[in-house]
Amino acid sequence: MKRTVKPGGIRVLVYLLLIGILLYVVVYMPTPYLIYQPGSAEEVRPMISVEKGDPSEEGTFMLTTVSASYANMALLVMSAFNSNAEVVPKEEKMGGQNKAEYAATQMYYMNSSQSSAMEAAYHEADIDYDIIPAYMFIMSVPKDSANKERFRPGDKLLSVDGEPASDNVKLAEMLSAQTIGDVVEVKLERGGKTITEKVPLVSIKDNKTGTERPGLGVVIATMQKVEPRNPDHRIIFADTEIGGPSAGLMFTMEIYNQLTPGDLSKGYRVAGTGTIDNEGNVGPIGGVKHKIVAAHREGAELFFVPRKNYEEAKVKADHIGTDMKLIPVDKLGDAIDYMNALSPKG
Repeated sequence: MKRTVKPGGIRVLVYLLLIGILLYVVVYMPTPYLIYQPGSAEEVRPMISVEKGDPSEEGTFMLTTVSASYANMALLVMSAFNSNAEVVPKEEKMGGQNKAEYAATQMYYMNSSQSSAMEAAYHEADIDYDIIPAYMFIMSVPKDSANKERFRPGDKLLSVDGEPASDNVKLAEMLSAQTIGDVVEVKLERGGKTITEKVPLVSIKDNKTGTERPGLGVVIATMQKVEPRNPDHRIIFADTEIGGPSAGLMFTMEIYNQLTPGDLSKGYRVAGTGTIDNEGNVGPIGGVKHKIVAAHREGAELFFVPRKNYEEAKVKADHIGTDMKLIPVDKLGDAIDYMNALSPKG
């Protein structure tokens, strides 16, 4: 017995198919774009504590962020009606990295930013400290690596054949006793869990000498730890979801405030942005116009901005009509001197 499909039923199936295709195109189909918008302005104090630091802080120091979204067609259309949205090609920002590699790179930049902030604050407060390797971090896994199934960007390298691996020099020394093709036992931390992998060593070419040596076939960075010689000045960072290097200046301001007597905030809501190096130099960042909006929304009264970003920041501040005062800085000392010269609020 044959079952015939009525014309009305065929139309329903066609409509459902068209709706499914439309849904895919609008919501799920990837595009080669990212959408940048104002993110948040977050208080730094809950993220940082000094072992026996001065707790005085009537105001607050705030870091600022940019919100980045992988764009679908719906978001692209909506961004056309949003004056604060910026559409940017993925390739321009990610440089050929996949999502995991980009996230790992941002995590590395954040760790480096925290280390530099500690060094800059210790230097400004005249506190002695040492640099100690903390752990090794998998930055990326080349597509042609023989070990691409064994590693993931963001993995922490804990040990090789039972020996702790804390920095690149030590790792190279450990592997120098092996030969290409040997299998070593590698312990990794991934997502809070310890994973053990049997990893064959591959040929790594030294760019300087042209010689070959055994290696793991991944790009690895050494994460460092900054330790004060007086444990009363030890700094602890809370885990955050924030990545990138641009919070360096505001981290340093908060650390310096806790390391020194008195309240550097003077009761003001102080936001800002800028990279920092260990000598306290403040570097330019991307997305400053979005950070101006984020700080304005959170009621910031002062905003420290790298001098090279000042003009772009001022254009946006004037456009949104904020009363927030922009202060261009070149060094950490510029920001500290400005705050010291202020009278306490109220």
